[in-house]
Amino acid sequence: MARKEKNRSSHKNREYAVITYFFLLMFLGLIAYFVYFQLVKSDKFINSPYNSLQDLFAKNVVRGEITTADGEVIARTVTDADGNETREYPDGRMFAHAVGYAVNGKAGMEKQENFTLLRSHDFFLTQIVNDISGTKNIGDNVISTLDHKAQNAAYEALDDYDGAVIAIEPETGKIVAMVSKPDYDPNTISADWDEVNGDGSTALYNRATQGQYAPGSVFKIFTALEYYNEFPDTYEDYEFDCDSEITRDGFTIHCSGNKSHGTEDLRKSFAKSCNSSFANIGLTIDNNKLNALCNDMLFNKDIPIEFESKASKFSLSNSDTTALTMQTCIGQGNTLVSPLHMCMVAGAICNGGTLMTPYIVDHVENAGGMVVTQNEPQKNKALMSEKQAAFLQDLMSAVVSEGTGSKLADQSYDAYGKTGTAQVSDTTDQTNAWFVGYAKKDGYNDLAIAVVVEDSGAGSTYAVPIAKKVFDTYFNE
Repeated sequence: MARKEKNRSSHKNREYAVITYFFLLMFLGLIAYFVYFQLVKSDKFINSPYNSLQDLFAKNVVRGEITTADGEVIARTVTDADGNETREYPDGRMFAHAVGYAVNGKAGMEKQENFTLLRSHDFFLTQIVNDISGTKNIGDNVISTLDHKAQNAAYEALDDYDGAVIAIEPETGKIVAMVSKPDYDPNTISADWDEVNGDGSTALYNRATQGQYAPGSVFKIFTALEYYNEFPDTYEDYEFDCDSEITRDGFTIHCSGNKSHGTEDLRKSFAKSCNSSFANIGLTIDNNKLNALCNDMLFNKDIPIEFESKASKFSLSNSDTTALTMQTCIGQGNTLVSPLHMCMVAGAICNGGTLMTPYIVDHVENAGGMVVTQNEPQKNKALMSEKQAAFLQDLMSAVVSEGTGSKLADQSYDAYGKTGTAQVSDTTDQTNAWFVGYAKKDGYNDLAIAVVVEDSGAGSTYAVPIAKKVFDTYFNE
């Protein structure tokens, strides 16, 4: 009997021990997560653009500056004699979509870096003195990756056209220029709010990262790559006789201006941007494989950037009609792309197939110039192999040396690219001009670019000169 009581008591002790250890482990787990949250997650949580509590920091901190990589102030807070603070943007409209605004909500870097700008890492004794005296501390400064001269060149070159220009360093992912038009003046955003945010206005819309356009002939980059993938040993034997149009199953594709290109190989078809040849190529390759390739190339996926952006769209299958296949493979059909996405693809081609994650903030400094945080280049993925990249590099070189991008030939830098002229819809003759490419020069970082000029004309006429002005400025022509 005593033994049974002893066993029963021992069993209860084990149950108590199990329960005790269970709650102890839960407690330790909570402590561990609390420490992890404080050290790793708290800044990201607080810095969420949806966290309205951030603005409470403005009671004690003067919002920091935003500058370009070359030291030009593009956003600052000015305080008058009565202590009233005004956010100023010295370059006005030029950096509107990149920098954004900090009233009537927030946008751009003002939104992305809101918490950073309202946090002070000034010298601690200075902060103590300010706290005692009731003086606001000075917020940290955000040093962007943007180049002031390149941004100005892109803005001026786009002139009065709506559209977008975005330029990125392929080896780092640093965004060098970001322009979108129509634009707005962030200095007067409060007074102009009803106008810029009213029905029919797209001034607040960042076309460089959120625009969704028919790609036109710049999509031939992907069509050509899929042909190379399916015919790696015979693609150089490709031949097509262009007489200005191609008809299959009762549907006709015309070359631009009804121009006859004559006998072409793949390289010349790409350089001359022959619609007939690429419609023919589209009927040669496997639609399902092209669809898979485009998915690998970040179509139908969120763009890896901490900035407002929209995904490019693509779909095609072997069950689709001949007409849709032909249209899609020359960049029409149902395909939509963003300038940011196309610039990233061009950058990956330049970078031997490796895609770097794009970013717009280089580092953060305190008011005294000491670095608080530093962003480093990060590899996103291998978008293609080195051989695939080399294949496309050769085609894009031909566009400049003997094709539609000839305005970029014979410069101090070596340029590569693809032009495009995209019909906006089947019910209008309106076209958007495209250029996607990159340039290299010894002693400089490479630069990838995407240009789209709305309601203009041929990419060679309207988009290429804009890219040239940015390249000329960036490479100090």
